Amino acid sequence: MERRTFPGLNPAMTKTALGLFVCMAVTGAPWQAAADEDAARSILKTMTDFVSRQDNLSVKYDADVEVVTPAIQKIQFSASGEFVMSRPDKFRVSRTGGYADVELISDGARVTVHDRGGNRYAELAGARSFDEVVEKLRNEAGVEVPGADLLLSKPYDELMAGVLEAMHVGRGVIDGTECEHLAFRNLDTDWQIWIEAGDRPVPRKYVITSKAVGAAPQYTLRLKDWQTGAAPAADAFVFKPPPGSTGVEVTMLDDIDDVPAGVTPGGDK
Repeated sequence: MERRTFPGLNPAMTKTALGLFVCMAVTGAPWQAAADEDAARSILKTMTDFVSRQDNLSVKYDADVEVVTPAIQKIQFSASGEFVMSRPDKFRVSRTGGYADVELISDGARVTVHDRGGNRYAELAGARSFDEVVEKLRNEAGVEVPGADLLLSKPYDELMAGVLEAMHVGRGVIDGTECEHLAFRNLDTDWQIWIEAGDRPVPRKYVITSKAVGAAPQYTLRLKDWQTGAAPAADAFVFKPPPGSTGVEVTMLDDIDDVPAGVTPGGDK
């Protein structure tokens, strides 16, 4: 491995400088003062209450999923998309990545999974609400909706389930916006969330780190262009099968995740 040093410092001085930097980062008073569990829970609750109160919302996102190969090499798969919701039961979620191009549409009466890349679609029977759809896709097709836990009807309960420790780390800046930085620990995962500071406490970044998989792979979600209040266009939740498309059972859509088939991602989403 190449040994790197700071310009102008000999190796001994570099080692001392690194040691001082690590010591300051770990034991500094600002970190200790920010580690406030009650504040972390309160800020998270404010965010989840705000988001769940929005009858109409839309947000764009970028997502990264890490996997670890048998050779202990991290590989990252990326996708982008948009989420539009009109509560209680109308929504449209799109996700475009290198291996799948998919959208999930509900007009309040019918829920459709549209595999745009494969020109296939499937109706999801027995599920109407967003919560029901998320659960059914997880169980029947092994498909995750990006950031779903942030948009469920009771997001605080879902996020805090199994939390062992909570920390208000301090503040950070995401896409030029100042955010409250929170960190939480579960048995098998650590997760962090950055929530916009001020009177619009929306989530801007969400990171889940798997501790149950070697090399601790991560799932990262960046959320941007939040819009709330205005109702979406009337046709926003209408699905019309494209010419030549084929209707299939939802269980056949087992190849529409962010990660190609046969590769195991690290961390739940």
